[in-house]
Amino acid sequence: MRKILALATLIVVSFSCKKEEADKLKVDVSNIELNLELKRFDIDFYTTKPDQLSTTKEKYPMLFPPQPDSVWINKINSKDEQELFAETQKVFSDITEEKEQLTSLFKHVKYYNPKFVSPKVITMLTNIDYNNRIVYTDSLLLISLDAYLGEKHEFYNDYPEYVRQNNTKEHIVVDIAKAIIGKQMLPNSTRTFINKMIYRGKKMYLLDAYLPKTPDALKIGYSQSKLDWAENNEEQIWKYFIEKDLLYSTTKDVDKRFLDLAPFSKFYMEEDNQSPGRIGEWIGWQIVRSYMQKNDVSLHQLLQTSEEEIFKNSRYKPKK
Repeated sequence: MRKILALATLIVVSFSCKKEEADKLKVDVSNIELNLELKRFDIDFYTTKPDQLSTTKEKYPMLFPPQPDSVWINKINSKDEQELFAETQKVFSDITEEKEQLTSLFKHVKYYNPKFVSPKVITMLTNIDYNNRIVYTDSLLLISLDAYLGEKHEFYNDYPEYVRQNNTKEHIVVDIAKAIIGKQMLPNSTRTFINKMIYRGKKMYLLDAYLPKTPDALKIGYSQSKLDWAENNEEQIWKYFIEKDLLYSTTKDVDKRFLDLAPFSKFYMEEDNQSPGRIGEWIGWQIVRSYMQKNDVSLHQLLQTSEEEIFKNSRYKPKK
């Protein structure tokens, strides 16, 4: 009976903490004015007739590096290019939902950063250039729609599963938020594993603030089963880091095992393949969440706080 009561208490406390955290990030952005400018270069380009090319080039001058017009016309008429365009249109003929998500994201970013100006958004195709699927500058945002056709699409058959699972339309707004955060945070100059974890945890907490309604699995890029594994084994993961004396390690091997993109993390145990990759990033996220729950600081103050201070004042205690 005592064990049952203890478990019930733990569940209630855990639920209360999550609710408190969610309430803290529940902000009203309805009065923030924002005009989202979005243009469909993918449609405009691949439906351009030869005699209309000059008009399209005038509309998107930054997307036409110096080339003879014949190069662009051949690209438009290419069978493979048109197939890619047709497949993309099946998924993104209507992007009303994506526009609404972007509007909400930009409003949340502006809420926390009043000087933020929403960029001009242009959708395009890049022959599935996965590493450059989102390109963001202060004034321009390019989205490669062909990188988000769905994890089971045949175009991604050569991709490993842990990469394919993030090639969905639901991940567009997450990747855009990450691109914005990448511009807002100074590069990481810390060397220890714990500091790198917390640095990445800061980025994840910004995702919590900018995308308060987005599920954790989407934000971290895990399948639900991998996220469940992380949550169910949080205490064991932390114990492993402590017992193996990894927190203040500066070796690249530790980064490869627990921070780099991978199908799973490497504890060198039988159940490694059940774990998600980048488990160090997930732990860092939980540490930062703990810090924000237990300290009255703003998002701006969080970014100004050192990783060492966050760790010290987080009083992090993993769930059993």
